[in-house]
Amino acid sequence: MRAVVPGSFDPITRGHLDIITRARAVFGGVVVAVGRNTTKNYLFDPDERLGLVRDAVAELAGVSVEPIDGLLVDFCRDRGISVVVKGVRFGSDFDYELQMSQLNRMLSGLETVLLPAGHEYGTVSSSMLREVAANHGDIGPFVTPAVDAAVRARIGY
Repeated sequence: MRAVVPGSFDPITRGHLDIITRARAVFGGVVVAVGRNTTKNYLFDPDERLGLVRDAVAELAGVSVEPIDGLLVDFCRDRGISVVVKGVRFGSDFDYELQMSQLNRMLSGLETVLLPAGHEYGTVSSSMLREVAANHGDIGPFVTPAVDAAVRARIGY
């Protein structure tokens, strides 16, 4: 059974990688679906985010990366995927993901597995890291070296 780990990954963090790795340990394969959230302003364009995610998961057997454009339920149906894996950090994440999981299930029968964030990166988000980087802070401990370099190049420091 394959699962999907969807997100915008702008940029992908070590917290995302923790969820992807743990999902791979449970399921036979994982598709990381890199999408677009219409409520977010992005640092990287879709192709750049795809490249950074592919680089970050390159050493993880059984993990592939694909772009997603449209509804997650359609993406999963077209690929025969019946499970979504999402990481949750706080109660607000749980509330949002619960709503999404219920809607996805009503639309298509798609099931959702929520994994609690690991303690090492449980308070880290991409948006927080973008803010830290914009103010020339060090995000290196929270991202891969390639992501750190890409963010530094984009921000200009």
